[in-house]
Amino acid sequence: MNNSTLLAIASDFSTKVLPVIRYILFGIIIACAIVVVITTLLQANNSDNSLDAFTGVKQESYYSQNKGASRDVILKRITIIMASIIAVCVLAFFITELVAGYQA
Repeated sequence: MNNSTLLAIASDFSTKVLPVIRYILFGIIIACAIVVVITTLLQANNSDNSLDAFTGVKQESYYSQNKGASRDVILKRITIIMASIIAVCVLAFFITELVAGYQA
């Protein structure tokens, strides 16, 4: 292949494929951001436990103390995973912007 063929292939890639990749990445970022907001709002607020010493209210059974722990752990893991996906997709998005800028 000569240089003109390679330039034509690179030009096709930057004009046809990269915009589609950017739209897909942007959609993934938006979807993950919505999931992060929802999982953050669903997590339990742990600031109520500090009043137990003053009120004398103490949950005694193991189940009542830890019934929300597994749900909160799952929500925290989902939040961390989605935030990581957002970070990777944002980096990939800007890399595709740089590649398209150099090829233009």
